[in-house]
Amino acid sequence: MSRRVVRQSKFRHVFGQAAKADQTYEDIRVSKVTWDSAFCAVNPKFLAIIVEAGGGGAFIVLPLAKTGRVDKNHPLVTGHTGPVLDIDWCPHNDNVIASASDDTTVMVWQIPDYTPVRNITEPVITLEGHSKRVGILSWHPTARNVLLSAGGDNVIIIWNVGTGEVLLSLDDLHPDVIHSVCWNSNGSLLATTCKDKTLRIVDPRKGRVVAERFAAHEGMRPMRAVFTRLGHIFTTGFTRMSQRELGLWDPVTQLEAWGVCPGGWHHGRGARRPAPAGYAHPDRAEGCCHLTPTPARFCCVARRSSRWRPLLNNFEEPVALQEMDTSNGVLLPFYDPDSSIVYLCGKGDSSIRYFEITEEPPFVHYLNTFSSKEPQRGMGFMPKRGLDVSKCEIARFYKLHERKCEPIIMTVPRKSDLFQDDLYPDTPGPEAALEADEWLSGQDAEPVLISLKEGYVPSKHRELRVTKRNILDVRPPAGPRRSQSASEGPLSQQHTLETLLEEVKALRERVQAQEERITALENMLCELVDGTD
Repeated sequence: MSRRVVRQSKFRHVFGQAAKADQTYEDIRVSKVTWDSAFCAVNPKFLAIIVEAGGGGAFIVLPLAKTGRVDKNHPLVTGHTGPVLDIDWCPHNDNVIASASDDTTVMVWQIPDYTPVRNITEPVITLEGHSKRVGILSWHPTARNVLLSAGGDNVIIIWNVGTGEVLLSLDDLHPDVIHSVCWNSNGSLLATTCKDKTLRIVDPRKGRVVAERFAAHEGMRPMRAVFTRLGHIFTTGFTRMSQRELGLWDPVTQLEAWGVCPGGWHHGRGARRPAPAGYAHPDRAEGCCHLTPTPARFCCVARRSSRWRPLLNNFEEPVALQEMDTSNGVLLPFYDPDSSIVYLCGKGDSSIRYFEITEEPPFVHYLNTFSSKEPQRGMGFMPKRGLDVSKCEIARFYKLHERKCEPIIMTVPRKSDLFQDDLYPDTPGPEAALEADEWLSGQDAEPVLISLKEGYVPSKHRELRVTKRNILDVRPPAGPRRSQSASEGPLSQQHTLETLLEEVKALRERVQAQEERITALENMLCELVDGTD
């Protein structure tokens, strides 16, 4: 009689629990825009939610401690002339957030630690380069001030927010609308999905696709992809029959550990096997085995061999592929590299499924499902440094309802109150490992890690400094001497810019003076009314 063996895992008993009513954020008009983004972004200091707003797009920023009912007159972050489609906090500065809009622009905002009195209307910088709406934002995981944006014009632009310049523009890699973009752990590669049903691995600095897989999921609905800790690609999509599906892909297949030659040939008693996707033998044309009389038909590789080279442009067979259900909502994957757990949140669903990704078959292991009564309109995912390690909290979500935001806490049950080293390895901190110019020149670096043993205390307000390139520093190319009027072009432009700035400053002072006068008149009116009563 066979005995069922239970897989050993410290995350097998992870459970989710909704926060109490007094710890939710109520009376928030969550955006009703039909766009498949999370609509929510969170870091250890702030919670940001895209909301309904008249006359353009807006989002609200709340300190994490400001729970309960939100004042209807709470200041918003406004400035876009079209609906806001995506927001993302900077991983290296908790006070900086980027927003993408239907108005084709990307804006970067500085959020103060105190609650402002009026709406925040002036971004630190506005990035203009897309010709259609911008729906995807993603900060570089290790390089400072590097921001990626993708738009409806099928273009990916990588910006240096510190100068407002375009570092890279990937124009010709995607023939249709881009559905998702994700960096790998050190920011050297991108995983992208597109409406043409192709999963691509892109080297942004070389501007080329290094691997691709057509129809990773055969359905026409949007597909999502994220990098895992081991460099695999985890995807969510739909089958041809519109069933939701998840997949795990290995763009560079490793040689089989037990050593049979992966070329489909055999030597002696070795079993004949098909070649794994992504490998070819450099000597196969001439024949590689000198021990057999027919070298062109046999290969003597009986264990791992460096003679086999990986092909970086092919990963045909999935490591794992699982069908889930028949719901219509797009599954948004949230991956935690520290625990190698992926959480799947479907828009319109009322549940969160979570799986553990390991190196053992079947590689993607179902753990559990958190279910609630109301469907979710969006979801925010807290970085690891914002969690409460004293309660063995390994993940925290911020679920968006129609009129409120509800925290959901994922916990590993432990009896001890001591710090659990196995649950909290060193995790990426707020310090950048590279500058933008260093990354662009070809350098790569892993994230700077911090320990959570003593807890994480968010740093104080750090200002984002934007340094525009001086137009006078751009020297004209050597050539025929130009006329005096032509050479004065940059100087006249600089003079016009200074004049405009002075006019703007004068108008601001005038508006401030009028506001003070209005306040004084209102006080006089109140005194008169009180006197007549």
